[in-house]
Amino acid sequence: MRILEADSPVGSWQYWHFHTRCQGVHKGFLMPYLFHLSENIRLSKTVDYYHFLISPWSYLAIGNFNELKKRTGITVNYLPIDVGSTFGNMGGVPPAKRHPSRQRLRMDELKRWSAYLNVPMNLTPAYFPADQTLAACMVYAATAEQAATLSDAFLTAVWRDEKNIADADTLVAIANECGIDGKALLVAADNDAMRQKLMDVTAEAHSKDVFGSPTYALDGELFWGQDRLDFLERAIRG
Repeated sequence: MRILEADSPVGSWQYWHFHTRCQGVHKGFLMPYLFHLSENIRLSKTVDYYHFLISPWSYLAIGNFNELKKRTGITVNYLPIDVGSTFGNMGGVPPAKRHPSRQRLRMDELKRWSAYLNVPMNLTPAYFPADQTLAACMVYAATAEQAATLSDAFLTAVWRDEKNIADADTLVAIANECGIDGKALLVAADNDAMRQKLMDVTAEAHSKDVFGSPTYALDGELFWGQDRLDFLERAIRG
């Protein structure tokens, strides 16, 4: 198998650099290193992760998505989007307004996936739906690393821990539990600029045909649903 060639993902300059430096080095020592390097460069891609912080499907995806991140080394932009405008603008209907048959099937599917993935879940959480606006603003006000941690923590708070993510004190406590200064983050998040950022990202997501949660966007291609992660990984490795 060709690992480093002029037309490889590593590029011609890198090929010349390694070829020059590695003359005479034992191939048995060199090849695993070069394969590791070339694989990391090849998988150096960015995924835009659009989601609601109250979505049961985004909650169910947490474990598998985090494992995918570890396997592939991708960069992820955590991008919460507004729930109400997404349903209103993109042709969706909130669960409570759906036909009873659709509501029943949704519940059946949540039970099945929770059991299949071995993810504990309260199917009728005490605080659902909750206004996720302030929680989303805190994700945007956080660093990239903090945003990933907070997103997962807020989803878990709703679907496992029976917490109200519309409550500012609750959000501060969750952030503190994640090792983040919750009060400072709340101050940075609770303002018109952050609320406008949420709506701007939401509008951008809609312009890209994002209509539900979770949606993973890679190189202009969308993968909607926690059960589409296999296809996302194939595209990352493609």
